[in-house]
Amino acid sequence: MPILLFDIDGTLVRTGGAGKGAMEHALQTAFGVPEIRDTVSYSGRTDRAIGRDLLRAHGIDPTPENQTLLHEAYLAELPVRLKTHGGEVCPGITELLGELRRRSGVVLGLLTGNVRVGARHKLGHFGLWDYFACGGFGDDHFDRDDVARTAVSEVRTHLKREIAAGDVWVIGDTPLDVQCARAVGAKAVAVATGWHPLGELASHRPDYALADLTNPVELLQLWR
Repeated sequence: MPILLFDIDGTLVRTGGAGKGAMEHALQTAFGVPEIRDTVSYSGRTDRAIGRDLLRAHGIDPTPENQTLLHEAYLAELPVRLKTHGGEVCPGITELLGELRRRSGVVLGLLTGNVRVGARHKLGHFGLWDYFACGGFGDDHFDRDDVARTAVSEVRTHLKREIAAGDVWVIGDTPLDVQCARAVGAKAVAVATGWHPLGELASHRPDYALADLTNPVELLQLWR
C-alpha cells in the first residue's frame, strides 16, 4: 500500500510569501520589533524552529511563552496574508491528488514544517485540506526528521496496524525533505517547484527528481 506524505510550501502550493510575511508581521506586532533582520532560513524547516531563530535573531529570549505568543500572532495574521498575497496550487497537484484519491489502496498524508492550524489555513485556502487523512506537523518539533517520525506514527494510528518503511514516500521540494525521508527509511521524490533548482535537489540523491508533478507517469504506475 503506497503511503504518500506531501510537504506543503513549494510542493503542494505557493503562497506568494504569505507565511513568511505573516510570521514577520507577528514578530513586529507581538514584540515591537521595528525592523526585520533577514537572517533566518525558512526553507524546509519547522515553524517552531523558524520562530525560535527569529526571536533569537532579534534579541528576544525564545522562552516557551514567547514562542507561543509569536505563533498565536502568526496564526491570526496568516488568513489575511493568504487572501492578499495571491499564490497558487503547484503545477499538476490538483490532477494528481484527484487521481490518487480515487485509488482505494493509497494513503494520502502530510509531512510539513507548518503547525497544524497553519497547514489547515494554507491548504484550506486552496481547497486541498480534505485530500489528506493524517500527517506530521511542526507544532512540537524543531527538527524535520522528528516530524517525519511523527508522520509515520500517525499513519500507523490511522491504519490501526504496522506499516513497512518501504511503502512510505515523502514528496517535497527541499533537501530537508529528502533527508527526513531517509531518516524513516522512506523513498523520496524531490520536485523543483519551490526555491531549490532541479540539479541541487538531484545532488541529494532522491529516488526521483522532477521539475514538477504535471506528468508523473512512472510514479503513478508505482503508486498502485
